Amino acid sequence: MANTSSLWIATVPQRPEGHLVGRLECDVCVVGAGIAGLTTAFLLACEGKKVIVLESRPHVGEGETGVTTAHLASIIDDRFSTLKSERGIEVARLAYQAHSAAIDTIEAIARARNIDCDFVRVDGYLFPSTSDSPKTIDEEEQAAREAGVALERIEEVPLSQFRVGPCLRFPRQGQFHPLRYLSGLARAFTERGGELACGCHVDTVAGGAPCKVTLRDGRVVHAHAVVLATNSPIHSGVRVNSRIAPYTTYAFAAELPTGLIPRALYWDTEDPYHYVRLHTEPDQRGSEYVIVGGEDHKTGQAEDYVDRWRRLEDWARIRIPEMGAVNHRWSGQVFETLDGLALIGADPGGEENVYIATGDSGMGMTHGTIAGLVLRDVVLGRSNPWTELFDPKRMPIKSMDTVMSEGTNFAAQYKDWLTPGDIEKPEDVPPGRGAILRRGLTKVAVYRARDGAIHEMSAVCPHMGCVVHWNDGESTWDCPCHGSRFSAEGQCLHGPATEDLPSQQPAQEAAR
Repeated sequence: MANTSSLWIATVPQRPEGHLVGRLECDVCVVGAGIAGLTTAFLLACEGKKVIVLESRPHVGEGETGVTTAHLASIIDDRFSTLKSERGIEVARLAYQAHSAAIDTIEAIARARNIDCDFVRVDGYLFPSTSDSPKTIDEEEQAAREAGVALERIEEVPLSQFRVGPCLRFPRQGQFHPLRYLSGLARAFTERGGELACGCHVDTVAGGAPCKVTLRDGRVVHAHAVVLATNSPIHSGVRVNSRIAPYTTYAFAAELPTGLIPRALYWDTEDPYHYVRLHTEPDQRGSEYVIVGGEDHKTGQAEDYVDRWRRLEDWARIRIPEMGAVNHRWSGQVFETLDGLALIGADPGGEENVYIATGDSGMGMTHGTIAGLVLRDVVLGRSNPWTELFDPKRMPIKSMDTVMSEGTNFAAQYKDWLTPGDIEKPEDVPPGRGAILRRGLTKVAVYRARDGAIHEMSAVCPHMGCVVHWNDGESTWDCPCHGSRFSAEGQCLHGPATEDLPSQQPAQEAAR
């Protein structure tokens, strides 16, 4: 399966772009034009700062913001009971307040700037999976109430064909069209005097006074501060990578007759959990889209990519039998942290005046907005109630088992250097597929296009030397260590890697 595309990208084909034409000096340089980068840039521009946003892709929103399901939730994905156990109830309370403020901020910006992004307040429902104990709901209810969360316990989730027992209803959650919002936010940023430059590939970032951001074309942007909002920091080393774990999550959109289920956000307690919402396009008559997500796994560590969408659809059809054909299917990356809260703040590697926003933990839209609220104040030298909460240098003591488990998983990926290839010669690869070939002491990623043309490139991720795996669901090469992703022909699509997979020729061809 290939040519997957999110509903959001399909319905907003034209999005803002820009070019770097002014002086290569600014107060703040933001790398990444997703929701975290543009929110940070817009809020700083509103404070009178000269801000340049650099985006490697041709348009805004072509990264992870474009493949979210765009739930706006103040309810922690990893649940308040878990956060209470790991960091205490006061941290859970602050996290709820921060995510609530993020939803309020999105609503306020959309209204003030007249951004038509389908923002609406909805209820959220947490319901038990068929295999889960009712005790899970009981524990979450108690922890959420202790954290000051507004909620109601009800007897059934409002899905007509699905009765699983008591669930929790959370009022004043939200949903929106993420790319319509991001397009409006980009325009608001440039109207405030900000400079947006798409198609600018950043190679290196060096902290200092000033910081230096070096582009692939050799130009250097000088800034008093740099914000890395690239989902996974492109300059990151062990200090960041040991705190985040990349997961791939799947989603689809299918048509549904209007009014069959209440417009709301729905999550279950399964691990990995499922999540559901609705969306209506202006030209739809008598129908809307139901968007369903789930089936997460460690990035680059699966062999059943296409089956993940099938299982997700099967799960949904049992609960929403009126659902029509699937119109769109896509996947995205989620970077989980040790405690389910993002890493937002000063670079833990010690780069002076460099700040990061990563570790969305399945809540990218609210965490990205929180990043803007926190980093604006940090850059301006102001206090913020959530600075310590999201400090990238934190290391929750009760999460040490997770640290050890993730470290073991990371180390295990290097065993790929010892295994034979998937194929013996390039011609063994079917058209439209990829496979790994061992050639002497190294490994080669071989992609055979549908027209039969064979493309060979190094199978070694340029970030930290892991061997990439072929993803037949999205036709990409995925790194199982830190989540870097590459196109079928080796172009870098997602960091922390910043370089493409180098092209490789067989020895006899190179000698010609």
